[in-house]
Amino acid sequence: MSIDFKEHFAKYEALVSMVDGIFNKVREEYPKEVFCREKCSDCCYAIFDIPIIEAIYINKKFNETFSGAKKMELIDNASKVDRSLFKMKRDAYMEVQQGGNEIDVLAKMSMERVRCPLLSADNLCILYEARPITCRLYGIPTSTEGASHICGRTNFTQGGKYPTVNMDKVYSQLQLISAEMVKDIKAKNIKICEMLIPVSMALITDFNEEFFGI
Repeated sequence: MSIDFKEHFAKYEALVSMVDGIFNKVREEYPKEVFCREKCSDCCYAIFDIPIIEAIYINKKFNETFSGAKKMELIDNASKVDRSLFKMKRDAYMEVQQGGNEIDVLAKMSMERVRCPLLSADNLCILYEARPITCRLYGIPTSTEGASHICGRTNFTQGGKYPTVNMDKVYSQLQLISAEMVKDIKAKNIKICEMLIPVSMALITDFNEEFFGI
């Protein structure tokens, strides 16, 4: 049996279309401030996780795009990246458990740079059309839990008054789609809808019936 994600992918793609529209509007209004251009890969070293619906979508596009030796090479690289991220997160967890300040530990971890397994040798995303929403909005002002964020290469200035994307609302929409998906496919572990995983893990995971406990 193959799980049908078509309906949920359509909702995800609609959200992607809206997000792309927001980015393009800000870029049109602030052409001097938005630095994004081909082969600028600053965002491709950022550490972030993605919701389960996005992970499944990227996994599907990856498997449709690559095969054979090239696919195995990319999976091998993704596995190495995933192990590196796991160690980084484990060390951060241990530091907090041993009395470290959680905010300081997370801030330090956010400064780490790990090359995305989808970034090619010539600094181009090999799955650009299916890249995560976080990547699509990198380069324009965003906010998370009230804290603002701007790209290090942008010409936006910290504290300036610009249109800002509330990422909490975007994440809420992604989690809602994930929750609907988990309910519709009748997954035994409903907590999977809250799962956040790195792009590297999304590439190497088999999102089959066993994974969801169907």
